[in-house]
Amino acid sequence: MTGNTTLIRRMLPALGILLALAVLAPAQAERGSKPQTNQGSAPARSKGKDQEADKSDKKDVDTEHLFGFTEGADAGEKGEQEVVVDTVTRLSKRRDGPGSSTYRVLDTRFAYQFNPIDKLSIEFSAFGTLRRQRNIVDLDDKAYGTFDGVSMEVKYQFLKGSKEQPLGLALEVRPRFTRVLPVEGNGADIFDIESILQLDVQVVPDKLWYGSNISFEPAAGRQRGGGPGYRSSTFLWSNALVGRIGENTYLGPEVRYLRGYEGTFLNQLESEALTVGPALHHRFTEKIWLTVAYAGQVWGRDTDPTLAGRALGLNQFERHNVRVKVGMEF
Repeated sequence: MTGNTTLIRRMLPALGILLALAVLAPAQAERGSKPQTNQGSAPARSKGKDQEADKSDKKDVDTEHLFGFTEGADAGEKGEQEVVVDTVTRLSKRRDGPGSSTYRVLDTRFAYQFNPIDKLSIEFSAFGTLRRQRNIVDLDDKAYGTFDGVSMEVKYQFLKGSKEQPLGLALEVRPRFTRVLPVEGNGADIFDIESILQLDVQVVPDKLWYGSNISFEPAAGRQRGGGPGYRSSTFLWSNALVGRIGENTYLGPEVRYLRGYEGTFLNQLESEALTVGPALHHRFTEKIWLTVAYAGQVWGRDTDPTLAGRALGLNQFERHNVRVKVGMEF
């Protein structure tokens, strides 16, 4: 508890600075002069109507990819389509003995998403992985790249956030078939299904947003070559607060709490971890965007008695995670 309290105290100044930046960010100046009330001034009346139309047509910020690792509640409108390339790099685990060690895994997802109706999105993804691990506790040395399965994501948005109603709420389900154990890197046939409750709030309209996810992901399967069965589950609670720092740029801190279990229903805790880092989102155009996020483990523990007293939860999680996600809507 003392470690958690210290971490929260360290984060408060950063949150305060972000809030100040968001609130004090200059609002976009209105274009054109105030229309005249003279009934004979048709150009003035036309300009005033155009200004009102521009304001009414201005779309709310799309929160789906706004928060880094945390997913926003927006699901899109009927007929929208999107392609996404999403890479998560996982770095560094506990070294096994003297000498240098390496643990580096790049998981890349290639996705296509479409909206058959308003507030419902369906996404199909294919995964690839690049892995290099050497001199890591309880892991064999490996270096390879391979195809790592497919998934489908179905998301329904119950509430759409806006200036008038700031709360957004959605539920997403992600069934996936994977060919590689996520930690060990051994070949396997694994099926998992992640369920995510997604929430976001416009704290300050058009300036500051809060996002939160609660996730449960059970997985089951078997290693190839007659290997042992595999059963695991993960619980995740993530939170992010981002502010507008430019016309199309958003930045803020993100905090995630993870628990990894042996067994498909949170049976036996193996590791827990707390990560902190920044999240950046930028739109190059109305249709093309980029999200970059970093999550560094600042607290954690493993329940294995042989690792008692060792810092961080590195049995199931890594020291560093970096996410780079780019997408195009059409």
